[in-house]
Amino acid sequence: MSAKHKRIRVALGLPEFSLVQGGPLFQLLVRSRLATPALELMQRRIIFISMFAWLPLLILSIVDGKAWGGAGLPFLYDIEMQLRFLVALPLFIAAELVVHHRLGEVMGQFIERGIITKEVLPRFREVIASALKLRNSAAMELILFILIFVGGHTLWKTMSGETEIATTTGTWYATANHGGTEFSPAGYWYNFVSLPLFQFIVARWYFRLFIWTRFLWQSSRLDLQLIPTHPDRAAGLGFLGLATVAFAPLLLAHGTMLAGLMANPIFFAGAKLTDFMMEIIGGVAFLLLITLGPTLSLSPRLIQVKRTGLHEYGVLASRYVREFDLKWLRLGAPKNEHLIGSGDIQSLADLGNSYQVIRDMRPFPFGTDTIIQLVVFALIPVAPLVLTMIPLEELITKLLAAVF
Repeated sequence: MSAKHKRIRVALGLPEFSLVQGGPLFQLLVRSRLATPALELMQRRIIFISMFAWLPLLILSIVDGKAWGGAGLPFLYDIEMQLRFLVALPLFIAAELVVHHRLGEVMGQFIERGIITKEVLPRFREVIASALKLRNSAAMELILFILIFVGGHTLWKTMSGETEIATTTGTWYATANHGGTEFSPAGYWYNFVSLPLFQFIVARWYFRLFIWTRFLWQSSRLDLQLIPTHPDRAAGLGFLGLATVAFAPLLLAHGTMLAGLMANPIFFAGAKLTDFMMEIIGGVAFLLLITLGPTLSLSPRLIQVKRTGLHEYGVLASRYVREFDLKWLRLGAPKNEHLIGSGDIQSLADLGNSYQVIRDMRPFPFGTDTIIQLVVFALIPVAPLVLTMIPLEELITKLLAAVF
C-alpha cells in the first residue's frame, strides 16, 4: 500500500485490508520466522515450502532407484511434478505479496474517488471488518485442512489421471500389482505430505477469492456515489478491473499446472497439443471466472447507474437542445449576438459527449484490455508446448513473416 493510501486509511479509521495477512497458517509462518507481519521474507518462504514438498521426493526416489530410471516414469522425467512443486507452488506463494499490496490500495481508491462518503463510511468499516474476520477464521482453515488431508489427494489423482498412469506403466511413486496400487516410499510422502500441502495452499487461494467476492458484493449494497459520466466507462469503478491484474501470479501458477498436465502425455504418450484444446479453453475460462467474476457483483449497480444516467441526461439534453433550437433557429437570439465565439455550440458538443460516455458504459468494471492481459498470463506457461508441434526455427520464421 502506498504512503498516501495508508495516510487516508489511518485518518478515516479504516482497518488495513488484506486477503493474505492473517489466518492461523500466516501466524505460524510469522512465529517460525518464514514471514513477517508485513509479508517480508518471501524468498525464504518459497525455498522452505517448495523444498519441503519436493526435496524428500527426490531423495526417496534416488534411494528407491527411481529418480532417473527404474520405472515407466522416473521422478526427474515427471514434468508435471517438477512444474507443480518448483514453479507453480513458488508462484502461489509469491502471489501473496502482490495481491496484498495491490488490493490494499483499493480501499484508498474508494475514498479518494468519493465513492464512499462520510455517511456511508461506518457501514464500509463494517464490511471490511467482516471480511477480515472471515480471513482470520481458524475454523475455516481447519475445515480446509481436514477436507484436503483426508480426501483431497484421492480427488487430485482422479482428476489428473495419475492413477491411470500408475496402473499401466508404473511411476516413481506407485506400481501396479494384483491387489491394486503399491506406493513407493516417495509415493507415501507425495500422497500424504507434498500433494495435500500443495492442495491446501491452492484451496486457501480459492477461499481468499471467495472473501474478495463477498467483500465486493457487500460493498455493492452500500449507497455508492457512482457517476455515469466518469471517463473510465465504469462510473468510477474502473480501478477494480485494473486491480484484478494483481492476480496475474495466480494465473501463471494455474497455467503452469495446466502445462504440466499436458506435458507428460505429449512427451511420453504421443499426444498432441491440439488434443487438449478443450482443456485449454476450459482452463482459461475458469481462470477468468475466478479473477473477474468477483467484480460482476457490481454489475447490477452499474446497469442501474447507466439506466438512470441515460434518463437524467436525456431530459437535460432535451431541455438544452430545445432552448438552443429556439434561440438560434427560431430567431430567439438578440440581433447583436454573434454565433461565432458563442459557447452554446461547444456546450452542446460537451453535452453530447457526456451522453455518449453514458451510452458506452460497461455493465462491469473492466474492459477487453484487462481480459486480454489475464488470458496472456494464463497461456504464457502453455506457450512452450507449441514447439512440440512447430520447430523453433519455423515458428520464428512465421512470426517474422507476419510482422514484416
